[in-house]
Amino acid sequence: MAERTDGVKAAESLMDRISDKIHGHDSSSVVPSSGVVHDKGIGGGHSTSLKSKVNRLFGREKPVHHVFGGGKAADVFLWRDKKASAGVLIALTIIWVFFELFEYHLLTLVSHLLILGIASLFLWSNASTFINKSPPHIPQVQIPEKPVLQIASVITMEINRAFVILREIASGKDLKQFLSVIAGLWVVSILGKWYNFLTLVYIVVVLLFTLPVFYEKYDDQVDAVAEKALIEIKKQYAVFDAKVMSKIPRGQLKDKKF
Repeated sequence: MAERTDGVKAAESLMDRISDKIHGHDSSSVVPSSGVVHDKGIGGGHSTSLKSKVNRLFGREKPVHHVFGGGKAADVFLWRDKKASAGVLIALTIIWVFFELFEYHLLTLVSHLLILGIASLFLWSNASTFINKSPPHIPQVQIPEKPVLQIASVITMEINRAFVILREIASGKDLKQFLSVIAGLWVVSILGKWYNFLTLVYIVVVLLFTLPVFYEKYDDQVDAVAEKALIEIKKQYAVFDAKVMSKIPRGQLKDKKF
């Protein structure tokens, strides 16, 4: 009888150990009222937190469409209106081909277009009396004054802002900004030797029609790569500043106390 009682106690202790192990394993997971098990170690919030930690390019906080103004111009650059985007790009390509490959000059092209248009209207107006047809209706074209003044005002403000920035850079207050501007102007001077102004403008236009839409589609990957590159650039600049720039005397010497 005693052996039977010992066997029952051993069986009960074994069941208690198994139950403790099962409950201990389940405690690592959280079971909400919906019945779905969420593991504490692995969760969808981890990827979301990583995504939120990625610094956007140029400190961007709004979508790319809002950065471009959110209007028709943004739709054209981001290919929301594919017909308009393709039409603008094709028209600019034709203009570039005329000026660059056919070696047309702007004044020559405008003169030829005006000669063709005026001659066609002149012949049509005189021939209409012989063929018993109504003469062509030539609309009266006037440039509105208000949009021109607004555009001139915006251009003036931007030019004045550029002068203020150049003055701050030349004053020697921010060495990092000074070096960035010098490097940018040096790159522009090199590009100016390789391409003429019209080709540079056309390249910029093509980049505006390709890079923003690419960035809008792959913004997370581009931001992650840009963040790593920016960190590396800051490290190299810190090394350069410690070894070279810190040894350059800047500012006036303070008065010594005797």
